[in-house]
Amino acid sequence: MRQPAHGGNLAWAAALAGCPPDAILDFSASISPLGPPNSAIAAILSQLGNLKHYPDPNYSELRLALSHFHQLPPEWILPGNGSAELLTLIGRELAQLAATILITPAFGDYYRTLKAYNAKVLECPLSLVSQCDLLPRGDAKSDSAALASPRASGGFPHEQLRSHSVSEGDTRRVTGDWSLVKDKGQRTKDKGLLLNNPHNPTGKLFSRDSILPYLEQFALVVVDEAFMDFVPPNEEQSLIPVVQEYRNLVVLRSLTKFYSLPGLRLGYAIAHPDCLAKWQLWRDPWPVNTLAAAAAIAALQDPEFQQQTWAWLPPARNQLFQGLAEIPGLQPQVSAANFLLVESQESTLHLQQQLLKHHQILIRDCLSFKELGDRFFRVAVREESDNQRLLTALKES
Repeated sequence: MRQPAHGGNLAWAAALAGCPPDAILDFSASISPLGPPNSAIAAILSQLGNLKHYPDPNYSELRLALSHFHQLPPEWILPGNGSAELLTLIGRELAQLAATILITPAFGDYYRTLKAYNAKVLECPLSLVSQCDLLPRGDAKSDSAALASPRASGGFPHEQLRSHSVSEGDTRRVTGDWSLVKDKGQRTKDKGLLLNNPHNPTGKLFSRDSILPYLEQFALVVVDEAFMDFVPPNEEQSLIPVVQEYRNLVVLRSLTKFYSLPGLRLGYAIAHPDCLAKWQLWRDPWPVNTLAAAAAIAALQDPEFQQQTWAWLPPARNQLFQGLAEIPGLQPQVSAANFLLVESQESTLHLQQQLLKHHQILIRDCLSFKELGDRFFRVAVREESDNQRLLTALKES
């Protein structure tokens, strides 16, 4: 069976481990272990009788719930079949520009959607981003010492901006660096910028103020905030509050990670209504099913679950971070999200296989992030007992 490009492939893991899929302890998919919320399950059950009807093609009730949640008019919101579907629409939009700048390491689906539309990509390493004031923020006071580490500030060994068409196999060096992005002149006016915040796979959180200047410089700025829900409201750096001020800003959100609903596939885009109306014409009808819409509406109206998640994550993440840091040969990175990127002195592909075969534990290798390769892996933050089981297995491997 082929090596998966994404986390959460339990069929692949079970085949390698020689056990049923439900026996795998999954650290590879960055999904909250606390859900799905009971409110979402109840909403799904209440809608079973409506499966004989088509969903509302305008998703009026879902958009209204999202508009109340974000304090935005409903026409600024477009639900989708996971943020992956919306990312595909955005890829078509970005491909119409001269080029799109990606901050690397970059989520593999960004390359997928840009390649589908034969887009040109300019790659910029996160280390150069940090040098040019797009600075990561710390996620907790307990991480302040770790932030002093050069590795914790997002340093990776690629220091040149790279340009290539993702429809081709070659990658060629070009003159320039991140100053191309920082330049307020015409060189970026015909280009797009695509980044995620918190950053995947490092977990770094960019400040809102550090991103705002780029909205004046680029034709289109897409900020994927799939993990922003995990940042408490008093610390989060979402650009949703300013989206109505910028016609060229698109914010992507996912409801599947925070609420533990990846099987339902539900995300949404927030952008100018003219842009969303155009995308609506590009896609198939009824992308969001009845059960997913009902679960989303209920989850958005569940502040108890939201508060429970914000209370759980910081201590659980700190427990896992400290435990990993104490294991010789492993160096975890500070994260504001519900996952940790870990540098290893040994092959992480080998480590992944050992953990599966001997402990039925799945970690996320980083082979799909070409800048990282076989010396990094990523683990989701789970509940304390699961985290401890992983730490014990790593010590024995």
